[in-house]
Amino acid sequence: MKSHITLKTIARATGFSITTVSRALAGYSDVAESTRTTIKDTAEKLGYYPNLTARQLQRQRSDTIGLILPAHGPRYTDPYFNTIIAGIGDQLAEFGLDLLLSTHPPGGNDEMAAYRRLVEGRSIDGLIVVRTRIQDERIAYLDRSGFPFVCFGRSDMDIEFPYIDEDGEAGFYELTQYLISLGHTRIACISAPEGLLFARYRMAGFCKALEDAGLPCREEWIVYGNLSRKGGENAANQLLDLDETPTAILAANDLMAIGAITVAKEKGLEIGKDLSIAGFDDIPPAELYSLTTLQQPIYEIGKQLTEMLHNQLQNIPIKNPHILLKPRLIIRDSTQPPVNQ
Repeated sequence: MKSHITLKTIARATGFSITTVSRALAGYSDVAESTRTTIKDTAEKLGYYPNLTARQLQRQRSDTIGLILPAHGPRYTDPYFNTIIAGIGDQLAEFGLDLLLSTHPPGGNDEMAAYRRLVEGRSIDGLIVVRTRIQDERIAYLDRSGFPFVCFGRSDMDIEFPYIDEDGEAGFYELTQYLISLGHTRIACISAPEGLLFARYRMAGFCKALEDAGLPCREEWIVYGNLSRKGGENAANQLLDLDETPTAILAANDLMAIGAITVAKEKGLEIGKDLSIAGFDDIPPAELYSLTTLQQPIYEIGKQLTEMLHNQLQNIPIKNPHILLKPRLIIRDSTQPPVNQ
């Protein structure tokens, strides 16, 4: 039976002191690279596995970051969340860190209780916050706590923190302009929930493009969905049951756009010819539906957010703590000139 391999075993095998072996395996910079390589190679050959719990207690770190998805139920099948989780997980693996993942309905006491459990219980070292809100209580709490965090999204509060965001206003302005250039004048919008900050930006871009083209931003052609496929179906039914229906629909994300496509087809409409539909995100199913959309690099954003948080935890200055990306317009068959205007 193979005996337990310890730091003392590796010290005997390499001729270095236990202290040097310990510091080399822990990644301290005062150990020569050649020494570190020798010690790590020997540890691997001997089958050494560090006592992570003891190391974490000694360093007062969990080597884990948290992500609470703001969802009304399990959303692991949502391609958007799957993609960002993949980016976060892959980058964490490179850093030798773990991810603690959970879901909670957005807003309310239960969600904030989940944040407090993680922060005050010190079961994680930092948090990634997604889908930031108007006057976001999560951001305010984390800032007051002095707990390390980064956000996918900006804030309307006077709080300084690292973030990555998409310029939804510029994206929706460009997409609306594109539909207008095809000849559409009856353009509707399925917005994200009003409490989300990105909903405000995207709506601003939509209305500004209409205004610049001399077209009205009609209240009855603006409906709100919950960013799910079902939410898109409900919103599309509402729009397509109007006396005067739109010839084009913009949705705040691809899932709602796909829901709208489903409803339009059930009503006998040909997508592109009878009704143009566009989305935002460019999740994998978007190409299958030939959906015109605004592409954002969701996987890369997940990786970059993780790197920003890791630098924060290591006290490494973040070169650019405020990153605003411009989404790229991807034109597919779901948007075409209107047959009847």
